[in-house]
Amino acid sequence: MGEPKLAAAEDMPDHIDGERLNGEVYPRARPSGPHARASSALGMDLGEPFQRGRGGPGGWWVLDEPELHQGGHVLVPDLAGWRLSTLPRLPRDHRFTIRPDWVCEILSPRSARTDRVVKTAIYASLGIPYLWLIDPLEQTLEVRALHGAHYTVIQAFGGPETVHAEPFAAAPLELDALWEPLDAP
Repeated sequence: MGEPKLAAAEDMPDHIDGERLNGEVYPRARPSGPHARASSALGMDLGEPFQRGRGGPGGWWVLDEPELHQGGHVLVPDLAGWRLSTLPRLPRDHRFTIRPDWVCEILSPRSARTDRVVKTAIYASLGIPYLWLIDPLEQTLEVRALHGAHYTVIQAFGGPETVHAEPFAAAPLELDALWEPLDAP
């Protein structure tokens, strides 16, 4: 079960945006509740210590759904982060042309294969040092680091743990805040 591919971005309905990956357009549907909860909570939890410097070192931009224009691709990770030394100022428009230091994809049944296979390979080819894959239904966080041309899983967490995950190990992250309770309707 993968995402349908379209010939051109103009073929997408108004309520769907898209990405250009390896020359093909992939539509992006709006996120489900568990996906939105995980993404929103993660942005808040990383933003305070790493972007704002409250309870952590600061020195980062942590942004929701930035549009990356890299290597002929247009990618929209769920979250991305740049050290201020990499990106001292944000672009004035929606195009980010400097590669991030970290990207995060929140997996959903519809997009998991594209995120795990297609986008992971592109992120590695662009030299993005860290990739997180979060599955809110399985309640897992997989931390990958770039080694040569490929990612290696360096940390894997699940459930209600409090973790120190690279490259944000300087502050604790409570995974329970990302997940919908298992007994929820």
